Amino acid sequence: MDDLDLARTVTRGDREAFQRIIDEHASAVYRTCYRILRDPRDAEDATQETFIAAYRAMGSYRGEGSLAAWLSRIAARRSFAIVGRRRPMESLEISAATVPVSDDAGDPQVSAIRADRRRRLIALVATLPETHREVIALLYFGDRTLTEIAQLTGRPVGTVKTHLHRGLVRLRSLMEEGRDA
Repeated sequence: MDDLDLARTVTRGDREAFQRIIDEHASAVYRTCYRILRDPRDAEDATQETFIAAYRAMGSYRGEGSLAAWLSRIAARRSFAIVGRRRPMESLEISAATVPVSDDAGDPQVSAIRADRRRRLIALVATLPETHREVIALLYFGDRTLTEIAQLTGRPVGTVKTHLHRGLVRLRSLMEEGRDA
């Protein structure tokens, strides 16, 4: 059964078909959410929200891209929604779950600076216009290619590249503004 047939089966009320989708895609959806949120509990919440939203919107899936890519797009949106709901002070909190392990893991100051920069970057991505945020999230957090993003969003590859470029330029500008503040 291909993705479109599976989605149609779900829209007819087949809960086992939806469970199959969850079983096949939960780990990839969680990874997308975790890459954005860097908190296991928030990533779990976003994963659940993703599947709830997917279930409700299953009738809108047209099979133009893979079901995995469609779910990844929903996961990125749900994750950025959670980023947008966080309190401003929360971005300054550092916990073991949010500090990435790196080559400088022995230096807590370097690790803390990197973790803070990552949280700031994600918060800034969340402020971008939807088309820019979507492309950046799918490319960098969802591990999608430009061709996959074009298929998933129904836009030409050239348009996806333009949205990516403009989004990155805006993101760079926002980051530089923050340095001066």
